[in-house]
Amino acid sequence: MSAMEEKLRGVTKRGSRHGPRATGPAASDWPAAPGSGGGGRGQAAPSSSQPGGSAHNRGHESPSRRQSSRESVEPTGQQAPPEHGELLFKVMLLGDSGVGKTCLLTQFRDGRFLSGNYITTVGIDFRNKVVVVDDTSIKLQIWDTAGQERFRSVTHAYYRDAHALLLLYDVTNKTSYDNIRAWLSEIREHANEDVVIMLLGNKSDCGTERVVKREDGERLAQEYKVPFMETSAKTGLNVELAFLAVARELKARKSNDPDDTKFNVQDYVRQQSQRNSCFNSNCLTT
Repeated sequence: MSAMEEKLRGVTKRGSRHGPRATGPAASDWPAAPGSGGGGRGQAAPSSSQPGGSAHNRGHESPSRRQSSRESVEPTGQQAPPEHGELLFKVMLLGDSGVGKTCLLTQFRDGRFLSGNYITTVGIDFRNKVVVVDDTSIKLQIWDTAGQERFRSVTHAYYRDAHALLLLYDVTNKTSYDNIRAWLSEIREHANEDVVIMLLGNKSDCGTERVVKREDGERLAQEYKVPFMETSAKTGLNVELAFLAVARELKARKSNDPDDTKFNVQDYVRQQSQRNSCFNSNCLTT
């Protein structure tokens, strides 16, 4: 055997004793985009931020807050499975940039309002929250999407995997309301036919700045046959109701209980919204 062959054999033996070397960084903790390879899973675009826009119903998130969006994602990049007996549904927040999607999600998940400097979601981000509906635990995986046109190709990949879509406009921004029809056209093109859709008029607390009447939102919702309510990420008005209504509707569709299958999300939203409206009116007059 030549000296060169002996040297090569020695290197091979050392390599086998120490095992294979790492070939790169650990897998990303970002969940995968559906339908993009790898068994219907691909890499999600990380969400970062950039300055701009109004400060209302938007806020600045510190790096530690951003990190919490991945707290239920395992280091291997796989999403943590739901607990035994727990239902898992994916909900997407859609709408123009600046309508308050991130603030709505933060209000629902953490019970706080993002005040301060406004930052724009870039790509897509998500948070988890478990809610209880009639003694059933439901994990909502809520995807916060970028509203800018240049990120639409990224968010379209997630439409097919969504069980529910919350479509927001800003009652102080007529353009965001006018663009709802375009958003609904995209939903028809990219989402499943049975996806739950809810229309939300956000920033309802801005009385003097309002340019879109509540009746306009109701009329548009009736045209497209979707439930509607006005919300405020700042005060929390109807925020929890919006997510719980969606959770109830999705649970009813999964249930074999005749009482559950009779559930109508539009009737539920209408009744609960009227109750909240009456409660708030009483609070203001007492």
